[in-house]
Formats: sequence, structure tokens, C-alpha cells
Amino acid sequence: MSLRGQEKLMKRRKKINFNSIVKNKKLPILTLDSRWHELFPDEKKTHRIRDLEQKLIKLLKTQGKLVNEIKDMKNLKKTLMSEIVANMDIENDSKSKSKEKKLDRNKNYINELNKKMDNASNRLADLPYEIKRVNEELLVESIKNGYDRIHDNQEDLSKISDWIIKTREELKRKIVLKNDMETTNKQMYSYLHDVLGPEIIEAIDKTQEKK
Repeated sequence: MSLRGQEKLMKRRKKINFNSIVKNKKLPILTLDSRWHELFPDEKKTHRIRDLEQKLIKLLKTQGKLVNEIKDMKNLKKTLMSEIVANMDIENDSKSKSKEKKLDRNKNYINELNKKMDNASNRLADLPYEIKRVNEELLVESIKNGYDRIHDNQEDLSKISDWIIKTREELKRKIVLKNDMETTNKQMYSYLHDVLGPEIIEAIDKTQEKK
């Protein structure tokens, strides 16, 4: 893009608030959108787009990981609770003391699990907002990059269109010239054939073929 073209593009951009355009819109997650990947292959991405893409991927992985961790912790808590219920009948013997220790241990585990689940749940609750924000930022950068490429393509398309028009005219001229030359050759050959006769023409043709 020419310097003048870049300046015009920057002026137009200043008039457009891309953030407000995408704000609170129902958007697809770009890194999960095959059309986005098709339109923005790695070689076309800016550094900013790559950074936001990786950040979004990381957030989505964290979200999936937390969902699985909370599920596992709930299952473990359920198992520990079942063990507590099974060992509730404590009596004053050595076996009962062992059960009591196990109960205390399980209760401590459950308390730890509850804290971990609370932390994970709080983090999980915040993630959709972070994902939405980063996804919107990525879309804004994609819009800017997309319009840069559209503008560049328009300039190239204009040049290509001019080339096609000139080439088409040149092709027409060449076709006419080709037809004229072929007609002249046929007429010349026919005339010489009539004047000199087929035997002489055949002999000349054989001589010409040897060259």
C-alpha cells in the first residue's frame, strides 16, 4: 500500500470506533471458527492477532481444564462422603480409633476440596467474560487487518483490470494479424500453385522441408 493510501486508511479508521461496533454482539469464538482460520492463515496474521489468538486459546483450555477438575473433585468428594457415612459407627476399640482417624482425614480432604472447588468455580465464573473480551479484541484486530487487505486487493484489482483490458485489445489485434497472415499465405500458395503447376510447387515444398 502506498504511503498516501495508508494515511487515508488511518484517517478513515479514526472515524470508526470498532470496539463499540463489536461490543455486546453475539460473536462466534474466532479460534473455533473454520472460516476465520481460512481468511486469516498464519502468514496473514499480524503480531497482535497472533498474541490475541494464543491468549484466547489459553483461556479456552483453562476453561475446559477447570470444568474437568471441578467434575473430578465433586466425584472425589462424593466418594469421601460415602466413606464418612460408612464409618460413622465409632466404638471404643482400636478399630474404631482407626475409623475415627480416617473420618478426620476425609473431613480435612473435603474441606480442602471445598476450598479448591470454590476457587475453581470463581475462576470458571470469570472466564466467560475474559474470553468474550479477548474474542472481541481479536475481532477488532481482524477487522482492521481485513480492511487493510481489502484495500490492498482493490488497488491490485484495479491494476489487473487495466492489464486485462490492454491485453484483451492486444489479443484482438494479434488475432486479426494472425488471420491476415494466414489468409495471405493461403492466397500466395494458391497463386504460385496455379502459375507454376503442382509438380514445381511439390519440388519447391520438398526443398523447403529440408531446411
